[in-house]
Amino acid sequence: MSVGKVPFLEAVNGSTVLLPCTYASCIGIKNLYFNWQFNDNGTMLKIADSVIPSEGVLPKVQIYRERVEFVGSSVGNNVSILLWNITFDDEGQYTCFGRNPKEKGKNHSAIFTLIVLEELRVVDNTLTIIIASAVGGSIALLMGFMLIKNFTLFVLAKIAEKNKECLVTSSGIDNTENGLSGSKADSKATPKKK
Repeated sequence: MSVGKVPFLEAVNGSTVLLPCTYASCIGIKNLYFNWQFNDNGTMLKIADSVIPSEGVLPKVQIYRERVEFVGSSVGNNVSILLWNITFDDEGQYTCFGRNPKEKGKNHSAIFTLIVLEELRVVDNTLTIIIASAVGGSIALLMGFMLIKNFTLFVLAKIAEKNKECLVTSSGIDNTENGLSGSKADSKATPKKK
């Protein structure tokens, strides 16, 4: 039995709340008995119970308390209940219990805590906003630095490439002593052998 990732709920007086509970079995189910109980100062009061004959069969759920509705489905392994128009008397621990005869009668249970409030608390998000802004600003600064660095490296590479081209082009023109093409030296006749 599982009541989800958060085993408690804060709700406003007069609202409707879902008390989630799911079951799982790797070997399947047969006559899975489940119930919901409310801990009333140490006395466990039954709220709802039923038997699910097999997977995919909707159970006939008995409800023992006003303002309670079964909203589960055996198709989704769900045995959740809904509490309508909650009051401060509904605050406390709710236990979702299950027993599967296919698992040799092992008992499984999960506890869900309901906290009833007059009104929801206003949460001050100033610190969260400051932290998020600082982290966002740091990331933007880092990205800006990396962009400027890459742009600078690109420009330096282009300048180096241009300088290389100039050296290659000028090397033929400056070589005037050997009379290479493009040289300004006068051509001299080759001396004859005597």
